[in-house]
Amino acid sequence: MMALKNYTSQVSASRSISLIEDKLAHHGARQILKEYTADGRVACIAFIMHINGIELPFHLPARIEACEKVLKAKVRRPNKATYKRIHDQAERTAWKILADWVDAQMAMIELAQVDVLEVFLPYLFDRAKRQTFYQALQTQGFQKALPA
Repeated sequence: MMALKNYTSQVSASRSISLIEDKLAHHGARQILKEYTADGRVACIAFIMHINGIELPFHLPARIEACEKVLKAKVRRPNKATYKRIHDQAERTAWKILADWVDAQMAMIELAQVDVLEVFLPYLFDRAKRQTFYQALQTQGFQKALPA
């Protein structure tokens, strides 16, 4: 099995978050903000993009808990200290992967391979329902979104 991407990254979560914010701002994002978990970790970057004259909100989450679960499953004989290191590593890894993804997507946008909405559509955020477009599809069932 191949090694997990960035699973040993030493780039801090705050550095990866800063890189994401810089890329988004450089490509026209407005009102970039961070949403935090109860324990004070950044859970999501929220931002507004003007697309075809419309302000569209997006939420880009770093799924740290999911990353942590995968990393823990790779450990043969975990102990308390190992779990703490994995907890910290999961945050760095999740944000680094997201930073790399945003960087790659912005390169594709710059080279006219995709447009902004094509890339970020799953993360389009419905403020009233407090969910992304992807979450709405997941809740309703993807079958309903497909053409008949």
